[in-house]
Amino acid sequence: KNIYDPPIVLYVKGELKEEDKLSLAIVGSRRASFYGLNSAEKFAYELSEKGFTIISGMARGVDTYAHRGALKQGGRTIAVMGSGFNHIYPSENKGLAEKIANNGAVISEFPCEVRPLPQNFPQRNRVISGLSLGVLVVEAARNSGALITADFGLEQGRDVFALPGKVDSQTSFGTNGLIKQGAKLVSCVEDILEEFNLPEEQAKKDKVEKTDKSDAVDGEEGRIYDLISSQSVHLDELLEKTNLDIPQISDILLKLQLKKLIKQLPGKQFVRV
Repeated sequence: KNIYDPPIVLYVKGELKEEDKLSLAIVGSRRASFYGLNSAEKFAYELSEKGFTIISGMARGVDTYAHRGALKQGGRTIAVMGSGFNHIYPSENKGLAEKIANNGAVISEFPCEVRPLPQNFPQRNRVISGLSLGVLVVEAARNSGALITADFGLEQGRDVFALPGKVDSQTSFGTNGLIKQGAKLVSCVEDILEEFNLPEEQAKKDKVEKTDKSDAVDGEEGRIYDLISSQSVHLDELLEKTNLDIPQISDILLKLQLKKLIKQLPGKQFVRV
């Protein structure tokens, strides 16, 4: 609502939540290298662990892997489309769109019948940056649409981050150019976190969570709950730290899930809600 030329309406499949205010856009080339794809997924996964909602455009390449990284961690992600809901683009991401809607939201400012026309994508990029506190450009050629998103981010007063690449790589010309122009060079997720003072904010959040839960759980339940945080923990680690047997700890974990204090992720991982 607060950007220049905001969309008149947003069509939403899924749910936008208050926690999505802590969000970062991850964008980049549709024809990204293995390095770019791997980096997009890694940064999305690690930022999700820290509580960030990952915003991207669900395009091929970097966008797709950014959404996948957030989903892999069990975090929230939002996809901003350049078409209407009756024309999911690219078509191979229809399944991904469903997963995103179940763990965040797929949104568009375009009515359902609007096709993915080329002029729609620069327009939707201002929404990607507008929803975010900052924009991370992973890989981008000289005329990449990801650079348009970065430009919108600068106009909107957002932080712009760029991942450096090989000087002879066409898909790194754009990111290296952004760094020359003053974008923050990032090599690890901590380079981003320090811009938002997240460790301090996370400590406050953990303190609040601990206070809130004290009225809800005690005894063995409280002991297990204290071992689970916003970062996922494996069942084997809980067994090792508590010396309980599997039936006992499974019963406690189930009770905590029923109280909606924790949730189970794939691979017997548990995380606080």
